[in-house]
This record gives sequence, structure tokens and C-alpha cells, in this order.
Amino acid sequence: MRTELQKIEGEFTQRAATESDNDAKLHALARARFAEGGFGPQWNYHSMVFLKRQVISRILYQDMLYRQILDVPGVICEFGVHWGATMSLLVNLRGMYEPFNHSRRIVGFDTFSGFVDVDAKDGGFSNAGDYSTSQGYEAQLAELLSLHESFSPIPQIQKYELVKGDVSATLPDWLEKNPQAVVSMAIFDMDVFKPTRDALELVLPRLTRGSLLVFDELNCPHFPGETRALDEIVGLGNLRLRRFPHQPYCAWAVWGE
Repeated sequence: MRTELQKIEGEFTQRAATESDNDAKLHALARARFAEGGFGPQWNYHSMVFLKRQVISRILYQDMLYRQILDVPGVICEFGVHWGATMSLLVNLRGMYEPFNHSRRIVGFDTFSGFVDVDAKDGGFSNAGDYSTSQGYEAQLAELLSLHESFSPIPQIQKYELVKGDVSATLPDWLEKNPQAVVSMAIFDMDVFKPTRDALELVLPRLTRGSLLVFDELNCPHFPGETRALDEIVGLGNLRLRRFPHQPYCAWAVWGE
């Protein structure tokens, strides 16, 4: 059966009806388990029982990317944080692979209120406010990231930063305040054209040979703005784009290769 593109609570999905039903059942089981007390003192380990294939694939993908930059100095910038799943994962990967590298700051940029600028180049699928979080969520996320850092060495040095607002306005200010910042990996997950174009143009001078450019919705028919932004600023023919087998729309490139 053909699956049509749908929008649920401001987020796009192409799930079949049976997958949506099973996802709802999995969610209900998770809520029931934690309502009954969870899994005891090792709850975090046992909660993996609820991870779907797609989530495990995402973890493997991010792990592969992180290992590419272990010998590249600099910060990681994520443009488009949403609920912070990738930032939390990156904090923990840093704790695994380079626990004493306190210069590997992870900086997340997001409005936390969804899309601001939706351009004609975005294809008509997106609306202002899509992919918003609950009000004030950035404070909860900051607490979560701080807790994740506490399980690794040097927790007294905060190694993450959340920058709230439209990246077209906040990134120039952040770059001016951080003239020392080399960007080892720039992750573009804002989906739409204008903020992606602006962030890409601004961050390019801070890359070094070996830095990664990572795109979450490249070659994606319902988010054409990300591809168009890359083509406009860098040119598709000027990068050797790679893909990960389990992530259909994700692509990455090594800068200067």
C-alpha cells in the first residue's frame, strides 16, 4: 500500500498505518512501565527494550560521524536541535571517545519555537512553527545535558552551549564572541532553505581540512530547501557527498577533500 506524506503535530512522517499503530502500542507500553515504577536502579540500561530499529540506526550513524573527527580539533555545531536527542548523544560520545578533551564543545542552535522563515524554495510542505518544542524546553534540555556531562570526567567545565533564536541572527553574534572557534563538525538539521543557507555561509570560514559537513534532509523531496541551500552556497559538484546505509536522507562530506 502506498504511504502518503503526512504531518502530525507539525512533524512530517511517511509511516504506514500498521507502523503508526505499532508505534503507539510501543509508546503505551513504555508509559505503562514507567507509571508502574520503571525498571529499578538500572532503569536506563533496561529502557533500551523500547528502542526501535530506526533509533538504533540513528545512534550507529552518529557514532560513525563522531569517530571521523577524533583527530580534528574544534567544536561541534548542531544547527537545529529540536528536543536535543542528537546533542545528548554527542555529549555521551565525547565522554566515551575523548573524555578529557574539554575543548570539544558542543553548541546547539535552535529557535525552540519551530521554523521561522519558510521560503518558496522549501516546496510548500513546511509552515512557520513546525517542529516546535514545549515552551521553556531549552531549560530542561540544559539540565539534561548537564546531567549527561556529570557521568564523564571534568564535569566542572561546561562543554555544551544552547543558543536560542533564529540562527540567521544568533550565529553572527556567536562567531564574533568566539573568534577562536574552529568547527570540526557542522550538523545541518534545520530542514528549510534560509536558515540553512545563512548558517552554511557563515560557518564555512571556520572549517578546516577534515571538518565534516553533515546534512539531515539532503535529496529529500519534502524538504528541498536544504539541498538548494547547499547547492547555492557550496555547489553540489564541489563536495564528495557520502551516505549511511540506514539513513535515507542523511549525507555528509569531508571539507577540503
